[in-house]
Amino acid sequence: MEYNKFRKIFNTTIFEKSKPDLLEKVAKYPERYVGLFRPSRPKAKIIQNLLQSHEIRFGDAFETLIEEYLREAGFTILDKKFYDANQDRLEVDQIFSNNHGLHFVEQKIRDDHDSTKKRGQIDNFEKKLEVIIETYGNRTIFGYFYFIDDSFNKNKNFYVAEINKLSRDYGLTLKLVYGKELFDEIGMKHTWDEILSHLKHWKKEIPELPEINFDKAPNQSFDEIKNISASIYRKLLANPNLDDLLYVLFPEQETLQLLYEHFQKSYQVGRGKIFRTLQTQTAETIGRLKNHPIGKNR
Repeated sequence: MEYNKFRKIFNTTIFEKSKPDLLEKVAKYPERYVGLFRPSRPKAKIIQNLLQSHEIRFGDAFETLIEEYLREAGFTILDKKFYDANQDRLEVDQIFSNNHGLHFVEQKIRDDHDSTKKRGQIDNFEKKLEVIIETYGNRTIFGYFYFIDDSFNKNKNFYVAEINKLSRDYGLTLKLVYGKELFDEIGMKHTWDEILSHLKHWKKEIPELPEINFDKAPNQSFDEIKNISASIYRKLLANPNLDDLLYVLFPEQETLQLLYEHFQKSYQVGRGKIFRTLQTQTAETIGRLKNHPIGKNR
């Protein structure tokens, strides 16, 4: 895989959704971000939230990346979504096939779960194993419980014992694998070295801390957040208690001005009165932030 493709997968998955996710969380759970009894200021809380979000989305990026590697290697990518006997939805991280059979992967970043979570990881793996057998019972099936980061193996003995039991009881080839071992198992021996090389390159390019000033690139920020639902914006803009936090995100109010124009056009083309309401709320928010104490003292 070319490095530019690798970089696009990681940047798109990790960073491009972080701004709308942040705004949605603030709107839904404002008490988590502001208040006298919060030990951190809004800027620190925003950075903390984004860093946590990036950690979570790092795993999502690897899921997309590995699927692309599998597709490039000629595997057939199958539908990941299943329903169990109770009609509960399950989703497999990777499921693909070739002439040797059907392969599925339950994928985690690192093996560092505590004792209360590791049992649940195996139970979840078995649930997915059952629905795959029910759906593809006539196929030769291979299953992999996979940890990407091979430098962590806190619960390896536990997982080896449990996966071996499942393999024996279900009569299938099931394995615990770390890092490059997955790619060795499926005949892609040089893939891991390339992933590590690209990952090192990518980490040198990314900033040490996430950018929290949406107005630094207002047009880009607007494109990323303009499709947030009206109900979220109504909660966000109608709460003056969030002004300290909103000022951190929109210090020049340029992105908010683009949102104002967006809501105005949406109302004019008949999308509903709510956009007239949002237009008014955005104008009021811009006015408050222009007179924000921090801004007046700069």
